Amino acid sequence: MTVMPSDASVRDAYTARADEYVRLLGSVDAMAPADERRITAWARSVDGRIVDAGCGPGHWTKHLHDIGCTLEGVDLVDAFVRSARERFPDVTFRRGDLRDLRVDDGSLGGILAWYSLIHLDPAEIPAVLAEFERALTPGGSLLIGLFDGADIEPFPHKVVTAHRWPAAEMRRALEAAGFAVTDIEQRADPGARPHAAIVAVRPRR
Repeated sequence: MTVMPSDASVRDAYTARADEYVRLLGSVDAMAPADERRITAWARSVDGRIVDAGCGPGHWTKHLHDIGCTLEGVDLVDAFVRSARERFPDVTFRRGDLRDLRVDDGSLGGILAWYSLIHLDPAEIPAVLAEFERALTPGGSLLIGLFDGADIEPFPHKVVTAHRWPAAEMRRALEAAGFAVTDIEQRADPGARPHAAIVAVRPRR
């Protein structure tokens, strides 16, 4: 049986490698061009404030700020928040928990959760998606990036245990949380694990 990491163990694992992570993966230039296109197009469709939930080193937060979005980055790892504030002083970053974004009900136009759900136990996903749904305004949009796979299963991520999710299973979880899924992209880049990006909206009632 695989034991999923706690918040403390995830935080400690990323803290121990924060400098390396920022150096290797802390810029949009280090990301897949297809990801940049996807995230940029999604952000430009959002009306209202965005939270980059699980922003890591803050590179996507900075990118969205530079294209004119109003947003803040939120992350569990203090070392990432400190680094992001130092590297991108014109952008707002704070420490936070995906289970409690500390924003008013219906106050966000968008939430970016780019590979920030991968270390959660699958049993925690419904509560996190419910928090995202609570925070978004009707018509607000969520973009999730994740490792795609045939089954929901853990694997030894380079930093700390993560999960693959079949896109269809994440879709079902999103719909159970009250979202309407509007787009799913799946791809397998050379030398990288299979990827999925899912856009979902909180319906207007």
